[in-house]
Amino acid sequence: MHYRLYQPADFDPLYAVEKICFDPPFRFSRAFMRRLVANSSSATWIAEQKSELAGFAIVDWATVPKGTVAYIQTVEVSPGYRGQGIGAELIIRAENSARAAGAAAIWLHVDVDNSVAIRLYERRHYKRKGREEHFYARHRAAFVYAKQLSLDRLN
Repeated sequence: MHYRLYQPADFDPLYAVEKICFDPPFRFSRAFMRRLVANSSSATWIAEQKSELAGFAIVDWATVPKGTVAYIQTVEVSPGYRGQGIGAELIIRAENSARAAGAAAIWLHVDVDNSVAIRLYERRHYKRKGREEHFYARHRAAFVYAKQLSLDRLN
């Protein structure tokens, strides 16, 4: 598997993965996805196998009164590539981009019913910090997970 940063020519294959992974109304719109990948305060990591986009992760960051904090917008892996450690590697790369931007912490939302993703985040040392009802849609709650990032090392 080859990992690299997003390039504009990746948008259509990236959005094809979004369409496979999420049905409306849980899918990001094309316009919103374009804003995410074009944001200068973000990094989009691509996982590809023989020029086929297998997955991606988008992380962005912002400066708040206590410093810089990062947010994982999404981590998506095509069904045929799941179970190969791609999601974990994409998270590591997203965390490293956040560290490079000076983020001391990173957080995310995950569907309370997505046990596979929850296990993945917990293996990466994310801690559950709360729950938001109706986050994804009416009656679809999300857990909030967060992790402190050490700025002196990349892992």
